[in-house]
Amino acid sequence: MGPGVREPTTTVTVNGARLVANLDARVTLLDALRDRFGLTGTKKGCDQGTCGSCTVLVDGRRVLSCLTLFAQCDGRQVTTIEGLADHPLRAAFIKHDAFQCGYCTPGQIVSAAALIREGRAGRDEDIREYMSGNLCRCGAYPRILAAIREVASGAHA
Repeated sequence: MGPGVREPTTTVTVNGARLVANLDARVTLLDALRDRFGLTGTKKGCDQGTCGSCTVLVDGRRVLSCLTLFAQCDGRQVTTIEGLADHPLRAAFIKHDAFQCGYCTPGQIVSAAALIREGRAGRDEDIREYMSGNLCRCGAYPRILAAIREVASGAHA
């Protein structure tokens, strides 16, 4: 920004904590989370919105944080993988070995948590469809599906 122009003050609630920052209006939510606030669980994969590694929830809806500006989240609630520390999907992913390199896992879990909450995990075809924006280069899709199916059915207890 030019001389005398201030960056906008943005207030975001992330995982229940109120965070305030004056960042350049071009800073993405992903970069703010990782670089400014130290929440490195959300991964930077393609940085083009095609892999889903950076998926977070904004007001309960899945968004690609690499394509979302931090300033757009002013006054909103953001949930990252760190905010899902106690979610049963984490244990189900471990139980079903639903990750290999683990890089896509945070985005997969965040997206799956929303998918289950939205009631879209009734059929395997629905799970595949609504998780299609989250890519896994290791090919752990059958295991990811099994973990989501288990949690959605309530069998994780």
